[in-house]
Amino acid sequence: MTTSRTAVLIDPFIYIWGGRTDTRNYRNVLYAFDVDDHRMLTPKVSGTVPQGRNGHSACVVGKVMFIYGGCNMTLMQYDTDDIYKLDTTTMVWTLINTRGTPPTDTSCRSATVIGTNMFIFGGGLYAYGVSYNTIRVFDTETNQWLNTPSAQPLPEGRYGHSAFTYNGELYIFGGRNQNQTFNDMWKFSPETLTWKKVESKGNVPCLNSRWSHMVFCCMVGDRIILFGGYRPYNTFNDDLYVLDLSPSLKTLCKLAVIQYGLDQSELPHNIRWELAAMTTNSQ
Repeated sequence: MTTSRTAVLIDPFIYIWGGRTDTRNYRNVLYAFDVDDHRMLTPKVSGTVPQGRNGHSACVVGKVMFIYGGCNMTLMQYDTDDIYKLDTTTMVWTLINTRGTPPTDTSCRSATVIGTNMFIFGGGLYAYGVSYNTIRVFDTETNQWLNTPSAQPLPEGRYGHSAFTYNGELYIFGGRNQNQTFNDMWKFSPETLTWKKVESKGNVPCLNSRWSHMVFCCMVGDRIILFGGYRPYNTFNDDLYVLDLSPSLKTLCKLAVIQYGLDQSELPHNIRWELAAMTTNSQ
């Protein structure tokens, strides 16, 4: 089994790269899953192929996949700040010669693209028990690190969180540091360089049964699909949550029925079923 891989979608393929096996073998083989034919392929690649690693980040600009950071303990490379790109039209890997000052060496950061800029947030240094709440920006057109100081308040330092974009802003969810785990959500505005905590309604994923670490978030329309999460003793969650960032009046009414314990007996069957689905564990 291989863990801590990355997966990105460049239609019609999902490209899967990196990760570490149970025997501490760090992978650098590229896989491609054809979403139309449901086939797993191993495309032939050339160029400067990155060394195997885990704890790296991946994101997409156009038809290019960017791989950032990660670690390979076999090669004593605990935390790196290199950036590779794979042009999926030619299947050629390139090591990018960056300019400017890169972020502090850490692992398990998030890399999220807005426009042609890659936003790097968080991360931790396992060996020293520290985590970061800084955000850095890499311009993929000029290959330069930009200085982006953020104003207070800031999210607490964390790693292993999820990140995504919505309406031109960066969102982060969950993660952990050496002291605690998180189930909060923050958004970052690239225009004002400010953070704001997102207050949500409904059933927030509970920390009693999960660490909000290695939780997977993806956008479907105006909704965030949240799945999984790592728990102590190498166990994982298999429940699923949905956060609607642009709820309809119907959704707001259902939340009010749940919040205030209103009588549901006169509601249509399909509405009662939806209310049950919103409040019942999938198991």
